[in-house]
Amino acid sequence: MHKRSQAESFLRVASVQRNDFLDHLSAVEQNELLYRWPFWARPEQIAPQQDWSLWMLMAGRGFGKTRAGAEWVRQIVEADGSARFALVAANFAEARSVMVEGESGLLAITPEHARPLWEPSLKRLRWRNGAEARLYSAAEAEGLRGPQHSHAWCDEIAKWANNAGQAEATWDNLKMGLRLGFRPQITATTTPRPVALVRKLVKENGAIITRGRTYDNHMNLPSAFLVAMFVDYHGTRLGRQELDGELIEQLEGALWTRDMIERCRIGMLQFQSGTSRGSVQTGVSPVDVQDTVRPEPVEGHLSAGPNSRPMQRIVIGVDPPASARGDACGIIVAALGGDGKAYVLADRSAEKASPEQWARAVSDAAERWQADRVIAEANQGGAMVQSVLQAANISLPVKLVHASRGKVARAEPIAALYENGRVHHVGAFPRLEDELCGLLIGGAYEGPGRSPDRADALVWALTELMLRRSREPRVR
Repeated sequence: MHKRSQAESFLRVASVQRNDFLDHLSAVEQNELLYRWPFWARPEQIAPQQDWSLWMLMAGRGFGKTRAGAEWVRQIVEADGSARFALVAANFAEARSVMVEGESGLLAITPEHARPLWEPSLKRLRWRNGAEARLYSAAEAEGLRGPQHSHAWCDEIAKWANNAGQAEATWDNLKMGLRLGFRPQITATTTPRPVALVRKLVKENGAIITRGRTYDNHMNLPSAFLVAMFVDYHGTRLGRQELDGELIEQLEGALWTRDMIERCRIGMLQFQSGTSRGSVQTGVSPVDVQDTVRPEPVEGHLSAGPNSRPMQRIVIGVDPPASARGDACGIIVAALGGDGKAYVLADRSAEKASPEQWARAVSDAAERWQADRVIAEANQGGAMVQSVLQAANISLPVKLVHASRGKVARAEPIAALYENGRVHHVGAFPRLEDELCGLLIGGAYEGPGRSPDRADALVWALTELMLRRSREPRVR
């Protein structure tokens, strides 16, 4: 849950009280309130109080990163006439149009009486107290060789071109020129992308990283925009990166790639109608978005009408945990379509659940999706798994499977099915997909958590549907 700004809290006060307060302000005070950043800013848009050399504000589009960066510059230059700033963007055009002249740029956020002198031909801003800022392009790394600065604001560093290493050279030259003042500082505002410079900076000692989502700024964004972004991109790689502000890295040698999964993704409506591509629909609403913004949850079912895609089989893959305090119980629902392709329908995995809890989750998933079989790994104690599932009143057959090979070895033929377009994800399953992309050729796992429980459950389900010699018909 994002922290509220003073402005958001003020809007929750009764309208009569709000109007009474505003009516008692003079014109000068109203203007001052308009430009008072601590009032409008959310806490995560304010620079950290502790000592730091690098502050990375890494968040989704529309979060308010540019405004936060510009306000930080304004705070420094208005308090220190000796400040010398470097304003660095992907190119000069963006430095000018976004950082200086943009809607959230330095000219727009500063009251007229305190506005700096803007000299475009010199690429320079000068404040009345003597503070200065100069514009630089990340495409011209040598431009930062020589000039000295006390502070720097770098915008959209994930966009800086690095074809010949110029992005990293720009950063190195910038840091080497930060030799003025008592405590040189850099603020970097960016939407995350797994480029070399961003990966390097998130691991840098002393760096403070602030993360945020597009939806955190819902008070200043159109509801229609938020709904459209949620419906089209929620849970996808693009949505997680551009809206949720996640840094999603692609591991070298992974069995699954993000691009492979995106190519295999279809929406629930397209699944029901039998088409192959379309917008993603999920059953998860964005957190902390106003009720008018929240789309109604959409969850797939198999009886949407005469055009619903026929399913031959539906199974539940289960990877039981070794203990209730250990890993998650992977629970994945998958179906075999009449077209011979497999469809991943749901991730109902249970975190740190007792045997009774995860067995109930399996039972609920089987009932919800009208599954015809549960496929459960029995290596952690076949008799226990069987008895736990039976105790949950599961009436359908339970098939116990034993792992004779490692998780990655079992996953390799399933990854090949994805590569050949024979598996589709109906919607988005971020945690499952993160685990899939953490399985590496050679047997290693570098995804989230200690073990790829969701991925293993998916492998059991798809092995049953796609790799068994006989595919049993679905019994109604």
